[in-house]
This record gives sequence, C-alpha cells and structure tokens, in this order.
Amino acid sequence: MRLEGEQVYLRPLELRDADGGYPLWLNDPEVCRYNSHGEILYTREMAQTYIENVVNNPSCTVFAICLREDDRHVGNISLQQISAKNSSAEFAILIGDPLVYGKGIGYEAGTLLLGYAFNVLKLHRLYCGTHTDNVAMQKLALKLGMSEEGHRRDAFFKNGHFADIVEYGILADEYTEGLR
Repeated sequence: MRLEGEQVYLRPLELRDADGGYPLWLNDPEVCRYNSHGEILYTREMAQTYIENVVNNPSCTVFAICLREDDRHVGNISLQQISAKNSSAEFAILIGDPLVYGKGIGYEAGTLLLGYAFNVLKLHRLYCGTHTDNVAMQKLALKLGMSEEGHRRDAFFKNGHFADIVEYGILADEYTEGLR
C-alpha cells in the first residue's frame, strides 16, 4: 500500500530502512528531544527487530514518510495501539531528517494518515500526546483538526526531569479531508 501526497508518499516500513538514516535519527538528541528515544544507542539491528515486529502486527501500522522528488525516507508515521473494540488508535509521527523541518512534511503525512485511518480503516477516534514544550507537534495536532483534551501531569521523564503531556484527539465525524 502506498498513500500519495504532493510532496511525500507513505509506504510500509521495510527492512531496508534499517540500512539508511532511520537508526541514526533515534540517536540524534535534537530529533529525540521530546520523545522516549535517544537514551540508549539505537542500532541497525534494533531497527530491524522493530520493523520485523510491526510489519504484521494488527495493533499498529507504521509507514515510512518518503519525499516524492528523490524517494528519500525522512520520517515515520504510525497508528499505534489500534483497538478494534474501541475503534481507535494513537497517532504518532517522527520527522527524522532536520533538513525537511518547517516544509509542511509532517502536515501532509498527517493528512494522508488521517484519511487512511478514517476512510479505509473506518476508525472512530485518533489521539496523540506530546511533551508540553513540543510546540511544533501541538501546532500540527491542531492543524490536523485535533482538539486539546487535557494534560497528564509529570507523565514523561527524560534527562532527569518530569514533564506534562498534552493530549489531543479527533473523532471521525470531526475529520474533514483537505483540512487547513
């Protein structure tokens, strides 16, 4: 399966992705500033194991975000903790290549994934949470049509400090293709 956008396309994560820049992103302090990665050395073998585990896992769908202009893999986007019972999933995104920051890649990939989640998988609800200092992710969640739903206090511990997590969500009947 391939989801096409103007600048990017989404394709399933593949074992060959472990041979590219992907493992390096998870060792970059700036890329991992607001996520749980970057605390231990992430190796090619760890990336391969992760990819093998998610490829046929019904509780998650992980896509590589690739640039249409040169097929470069610049990030990952996923639906995690997919629940058939609750018709919901967690939205997660990682833009690993800092050269594409600020170019709308996350928004375009996000709109493709929301369309897939609501139109193909027929999910009822998507949600995500992010570090209170991760302003870029908060702006992305709002731009994708998500609403702020609350805070989890001191829910994230990294580099010796606790931080709050801001929660966002969107329901299928709130989703509009083409968004903002």
